[in-house]
Amino acid sequence: MGKLDGRVAIVTGGGRGIGRATALRFAAEGAKVVVATRTAAPGQEVVDEIVAAGGEAILIALDMGDRAAVKAMVEQAAAHFGAIDIVLHNAAYLTPAFLADMPDDVLDKMFDVGVKAAFWMTHDALPWLKKSGAPRILVTSSVAGNQKSLPSRVHYGSVKMAVTGFVRGAALELSGHGITVNAIEPGLTVTHSLTSMASPEQIAAMGREIPIGRAGRPEEIAAAFLFLASDEGGYVTGRTLTMDGGASLGDPRGLLTERED
Repeated sequence: MGKLDGRVAIVTGGGRGIGRATALRFAAEGAKVVVATRTAAPGQEVVDEIVAAGGEAILIALDMGDRAAVKAMVEQAAAHFGAIDIVLHNAAYLTPAFLADMPDDVLDKMFDVGVKAAFWMTHDALPWLKKSGAPRILVTSSVAGNQKSLPSRVHYGSVKMAVTGFVRGAALELSGHGITVNAIEPGLTVTHSLTSMASPEQIAAMGREIPIGRAGRPEEIAAAFLFLASDEGGYVTGRTLTMDGGASLGDPRGLLTERED
């Protein structure tokens, strides 16, 4: 038996990277998966892979920054599968911009997709989650929110800090319904967005700056999301798990070592 047998999961940003890996892992553990993604082609590939392996999945293409589209997505998911047990808000939007010349529309889009969509999806799925025997709300955050700031990404870090506030507040407010709310904040992870900006050699070099000595893999993040979504993670709520290979601990090259004089 799979850890998520019979449960219905919505995974936004499910076409690539962490979303893709998590959708596949959830399906492998018996979940019926709604792959929600802005770009249909990679999302359909995930659906096809799940179905080819004997699972159940549907594709819903939408812009998570569109309030009406989010509502319609949740309604379609519930109508198709007859339930919603797990929602994972993994979709993100990032256009780097410095404070001095940050366009208002970019800032708005960042917050719409990055955090407001988590509120919207939760609101719309809540009637179904209250009926579930193991309801879960999950969010992909980032070390940029709590651990590490970067130039031209102040808006991104602010969004992820807001995600932390959402997770903590929603976990407390919804605890009476047995709903758990948790997030994972990955560090450097080999996703489509990273490989589109950096070569394998550059990624390897960045990984060597991390205490564990490499970048993370989407499948590792997916495994943690599986734990939080499963019965095994039912006593965890309001938490944000940092998965960054120890990068937030500091630079291990600065450690003092013994030497002979």
